[in-house]
Amino acid sequence: MAGLAESGSNPDVELLYDINGLTKEAPHWFDRVMEFVGEYGVLLGLVLTVLWCWWTVRRRGAEDAASSVAALVWAPLAAGIAVLVNVPIRGFVERPRPFNDHQGLEVLVSGKTDYSFVSDHATIAMALGVALFVANRRFGLIGIGLALLEGFCRVYMGVHYPTDVVGGFALGTAVALLLSPLAMALLTPLMSAIERSPRGGWLIRARGRSGDDGSGALLRGGRKDGPGAEERDLAA
Repeated sequence: MAGLAESGSNPDVELLYDINGLTKEAPHWFDRVMEFVGEYGVLLGLVLTVLWCWWTVRRRGAEDAASSVAALVWAPLAAGIAVLVNVPIRGFVERPRPFNDHQGLEVLVSGKTDYSFVSDHATIAMALGVALFVANRRFGLIGIGLALLEGFCRVYMGVHYPTDVVGGFALGTAVALLLSPLAMALLTPLMSAIERSPRGGWLIRARGRSGDDGSGALLRGGRKDGPGAEERDLAA
């Protein structure tokens, strides 16, 4: 795999130069914005999106609140597991960062000394986005959109090849989807126990909420006849 970086004529490298070359035409302040967004901003946005979805779920107080919150808890867990899976992958592939093998790149973030394939940022972002999509389509589309932005930013910043990003997207998606049934089987009973707890029940369902019309339904059992019936979760 490391050999892919040595040729300047393959599509991966050409796309790297095309995207990173945009930095030469952009104003300095825009590069600084992209640097922050690609390094911290998108991941922060994804975390806030998960929290926003959780707040919506608990306020709605539907009967399936426990399974819905379990799906949201799985999102950060999926991201963490995906990063752990990536550790041996990086060590096996040993692909250098693109700026180590190619001249003329505008590198917006210094100090990157680890291997390039696959991108941790892309892996985390897509794992969060896909897991969120499994829980709720509306919030999940926001999450996946942010993940795609993350991938673009990593190439724009000159710290990853496009295939590093694609590999991260594939890894994050695989972990979020393949382990989701097992995660839900373990997390849903736990969330149900917390829901019944006098002290922790507010984490699952807002006090005084006993159900709703099913609008924005999450997971199995969340779809009901009514104005929100069209939003059906993939797990249903």
